[in-house]
Amino acid sequence: MRLYLTALKATDSVTGGFLPAARALGCAVTILTDRPERHPSAVACDVRDPRALIDTIEHLGRPDALFSNSDHLQAETAMAADYFGLPGKDWRACLTAKNKFLTRRRLAQAGIERVRSVRLGPGDPVPDGLTYPLVVKPREGVASEDVLYVASDLAGAVRTIRRRRPGESLVVEEYLEGPLRTLETLGDGETIQVLGGFATTLGPLPYFVEERLDWAPDGPHEHVLAALRAIGAGFGACHTEYVDTARGPRIVEINYRVIGDHCDFLLADLLGVPLFEWILRVHLGERAPRVPAVDRYGSAVSLVAGRSGTITSAPGAEELARDGVRLWHRPLRQVGDRVERTHTNRDYLGVIRAVGPDRARVDAAVLDYRATRPWVVG
Repeated sequence: MRLYLTALKATDSVTGGFLPAARALGCAVTILTDRPERHPSAVACDVRDPRALIDTIEHLGRPDALFSNSDHLQAETAMAADYFGLPGKDWRACLTAKNKFLTRRRLAQAGIERVRSVRLGPGDPVPDGLTYPLVVKPREGVASEDVLYVASDLAGAVRTIRRRRPGESLVVEEYLEGPLRTLETLGDGETIQVLGGFATTLGPLPYFVEERLDWAPDGPHEHVLAALRAIGAGFGACHTEYVDTARGPRIVEINYRVIGDHCDFLLADLLGVPLFEWILRVHLGERAPRVPAVDRYGSAVSLVAGRSGTITSAPGAEELARDGVRLWHRPLRQVGDRVERTHTNRDYLGVIRAVGPDRARVDAAVLDYRATRPWVVG
């Protein structure tokens, strides 16, 4: 079987998850990327252009599956998969999920939910008369970059983001008050399986840095599933974020790929299944398998730089087991690196994931690890 994987930057999800999974399934993998220097044995291709993608694949040899885990390449990859008659996502759903304005519009049109939202093009004036508090964000942003809570000065917040993102469209919407949750799903085009979900702990406003995710599989699944059906996001992995407001759940964003920041590995650990293989099998034309019951607890804790500076001390990559808890630490930076604080997920120094029989033991293991192996930024 021949699998083509489209990618931009190298990620742990691909190198440590999907590539080993593809090999385990007996697939010959070709990575197509516009950054071939970052991927071993990759083929250079303008992967943001579906015409170039289709042309390159036809030249190399017709595929059995075409897949991407990149936020930025879902629509293009879906178009190419459709061209070759392969199982894949609807490109319209990919485009709608990626574009936060289109997501809001589609959910309102379908009668799923209404969240007050305004699109601001690059030259559009900042509107008056909106009810505070608000959130302003890039229309197609990722990793909490340039997402701001606005209590009073919308014009000032828009100016700040536009200085960093000239020529990009923004979305201004009402602030959703309540606990932030996720729902993780896997669909095969006919059914959508719920894999589980997490409760998200954010850093202090006005930023939205995700500091910790804790296993929380229960929640208002039907509302989220109805939103996914309205968007058309029923194939492959999907990571949906929502706020459980006093008015009911409200979607924050639909990320039409597997959850990131090592929570994909945590999800696989909790389920006890080859999750990355499951996702690829769907793209190879198989049905999504039934999800097992989970009798474990897990957390992923991001180690966030609290200041700019140079890293002077840091723990390495390691795996530990004690008191029934398995704990993994994955450094994302190294000693000597200069850290410039951005108030986004780019401030992560490392990530700890831990799985155990209950929250008390998982929390204790994480606290002990952080106390005995600190990151030091001087």
